[in-house]
Amino acid sequence: MLTYPNIDPIAVAIGPLKIHWYGLMYLVGFAGVWILGKRRALAPWSPIKPEAIEDLVTYGAIGVILGGRIGYTLFYNLGEFLHNPLVLFEIWKGGMSFHGGMLGVFVAMWIFGKQQNCTMLQLTDIISPLAPIGLGAGRLGNFINAELWGRPTDVPWAMVFPNGGPLPRHPSQLYEAFLEGVVLFVILWLYTANPRPKMAPTGMAVMLYGCFRFFIEFFRMPDAQLGYLALDWVTMGQILSTPMILIGAGMVYWAYKKAP
Repeated sequence: MLTYPNIDPIAVAIGPLKIHWYGLMYLVGFAGVWILGKRRALAPWSPIKPEAIEDLVTYGAIGVILGGRIGYTLFYNLGEFLHNPLVLFEIWKGGMSFHGGMLGVFVAMWIFGKQQNCTMLQLTDIISPLAPIGLGAGRLGNFINAELWGRPTDVPWAMVFPNGGPLPRHPSQLYEAFLEGVVLFVILWLYTANPRPKMAPTGMAVMLYGCFRFFIEFFRMPDAQLGYLALDWVTMGQILSTPMILIGAGMVYWAYKKAP
């Protein structure tokens, strides 16, 4: 068993001002999209110019935050929301959903695309290889916060997490940081190094994330307020990831079928 490092979730504290590592991880994700997005925008097939990346990141950040919060409330905390709708605004209690954030980004890119005279899918094709940077950083933030830990296990790298009880558990946050962050980034970055049919990069990103998240849910504890939803192993994360796998695969198939 490994020892959990017990990193202080607060990275910097200046008087009453406290900057958390989790917040910094969001900045890492947005900075990664901005830096690498400018590089990708130089490609001749890019629908936007490099100077438009700043606005794209701004729209995307708003989509991630609003969509992530709304998605968490509706997908994982619907009962409490119906009892008290104001819980949606209680962001200090935490709670963000990737699936909701993804939908928020799609809406944001649809709005931004209208301003740039291009389609939503053209924009998501640009940013989809960059999104894993934020995903991986966010999972590291979850690990530092000692949240979203894994199921009990006896593997040699298991850890006892604060507030996770006395049992050693899978460090599932690190599994997600590796698969959803490092592996997904490498695959998508290499895949999009050359021109691909429109919609194919977006579909590939959606499909692969869905596959990785579905797999990792077998090692991650389900949300306490939901538990297992079926068969003593099906989680909300797997239910939300299943349509991602199917839709993403369909997008890739359709993109290549219609490609000139």
